[in-house]
Amino acid sequence: MFEVVIPVVFAVFVWWFSTGVVLLLNGLPKTSFRWSVLISSILALTALVGLAHSSQDPSVLGAYTAFTCALLVWGWHELTFLTGWLTGPRRRAGDPDCTGWVRLRQAVAAILWHDLAILFAGLLIVFITWEAPNQTGTWTFLVLWVMRASAKFNLFLGVRNLSEDFLPAHLAYLESYFRRQAMNPLLPFSVVGSCVLLAVFLVGAFEAGVVPGYRVGLILAATITLMAIVEHLLLVLPLPSTALWRWALRRPRSGPELIAAKLESTDEDLLHAR
Repeated sequence: MFEVVIPVVFAVFVWWFSTGVVLLLNGLPKTSFRWSVLISSILALTALVGLAHSSQDPSVLGAYTAFTCALLVWGWHELTFLTGWLTGPRRRAGDPDCTGWVRLRQAVAAILWHDLAILFAGLLIVFITWEAPNQTGTWTFLVLWVMRASAKFNLFLGVRNLSEDFLPAHLAYLESYFRRQAMNPLLPFSVVGSCVLLAVFLVGAFEAGVVPGYRVGLILAATITLMAIVEHLLLVLPLPSTALWRWALRRPRSGPELIAAKLESTDEDLLHAR
């Protein structure tokens, strides 16, 4: 029982707490961002070394270490994005009259450097853990990557809850690439596909003869997958998606912050128009 409960509780807590820390750091004055990014970069580089070493350790401790290291690397991507340090070449709102492929191209350009950085990190993690006995870190990072990409597409296509409170004022222009509607055709496929992946992890974890370290790694990956499924469901359910991180979020963006963000976006639009 404990070999199941402990990894589930550990994964949920680390996922919840690390997300809160990123949101908390992002809510600090902009002058602190350079230090936050610097410290996070050092931690991410250390975590990559930790992933290389822990991938050779098939023990239970190795599984927990690899999982934590993968989340540290992921946290770097989240922090550099939310601070605006690594987003994309387009740093302004989408054209109000654009639709279809034009709107998609503009949305991709707004987050391109961020997505390419995740791609590079994912390939690097696969490379340094290739054929290693402990794949927990690789599973964790790839699940986060795939599920985050799915969430982005669903926000682009349209969902009930856009989670605007997660975006700081300097990224308010990204809301122009979201669409609010009750449902979109992709979401059911995202949830069903995630449930299939969850089942694969759980079946593997409870097969007869599985060694403890391998089982713990699969349970950790399964828990992160379950959390991602919950996040997808919160996109369309009439529930506040920010409730779990009230302690880490600044007050909701108010009039002056939004006006400043819109003026900044308008200034950039005018510069590009010239």
